Amino acid sequence: MHLTIRHQTRYRYEGAGSRAVQRLRLTPTDNRAQTVHSWTIEAPGMETAASYTDGLGNVAYLISQAEPDEELVITASGQVTTRDTGGVLGSLNEIANPAIFLRETALTQSSPEIDAMAEAVRLSDPLEMVHALLEAIAKQVAYVTASSDAGTSAAEAFAAGTGVCQDHAHIFIAACRQHAIPARYVTGYMHVTDENQAVSHHAWAEANLANLGWVGFDPANRQCPTEHYVRQACGFDAPSAAPIIGTRRGSGPELLDVDVVIQQQQ
Repeated sequence: MHLTIRHQTRYRYEGAGSRAVQRLRLTPTDNRAQTVHSWTIEAPGMETAASYTDGLGNVAYLISQAEPDEELVITASGQVTTRDTGGVLGSLNEIANPAIFLRETALTQSSPEIDAMAEAVRLSDPLEMVHALLEAIAKQVAYVTASSDAGTSAAEAFAAGTGVCQDHAHIFIAACRQHAIPARYVTGYMHVTDENQAVSHHAWAEANLANLGWVGFDPANRQCPTEHYVRQACGFDAPSAAPIIGTRRGSGPELLDVDVVIQQQQ
């Protein structure tokens, strides 16, 4: 599937600031499931941005503004061809050892209830077991828009029985840890064809399995990533994989607007 993507993030502030710095992880890279034909980022400071690839394989840019305006617009766009690999990505030639993803964070800390769910689907075949975890999470945690916020933990969302894609991914990561399976948070895009579904930035998880490497799982949609997915960045949880993170000095409250347009090309 050939997709054209445009992702615009607009920040508005009550007043101009004295300094702003952002880290952008908005650049997808080639892997078994996708080929990136072109990709550009338009933002104040991009012409002098520092860039690097971190130990997890994420491409990052650091932009700064000495006298930022009351509005900041960051636009990422490009063309990507995707393939359905059943979620299997294999080795992504990263520096980091997959075992680091056994580390818990505040948002992926487990609970007795999550551990009990994970134990209930303990199977001899790791791949079957992780698929069973995906199903168990999808059954027990309903997808409900705006039912959580950026600070909601896996334990809190599981106890509430509702959440969004961020929560499903955090719960999946916590449950995998109960089986000593490294798992991580992934951000990217999902192209939808149902007019009743919103097109937006999406999140899912990946588990590292013997003989397969990294495999994607999306409990929010009860499936492994297909050709409708474009992978962008990964991390331990939502904050560590955030597409944009930064700081601004000398301004008031922030208003955020995100617009994503994904079109399938013939």
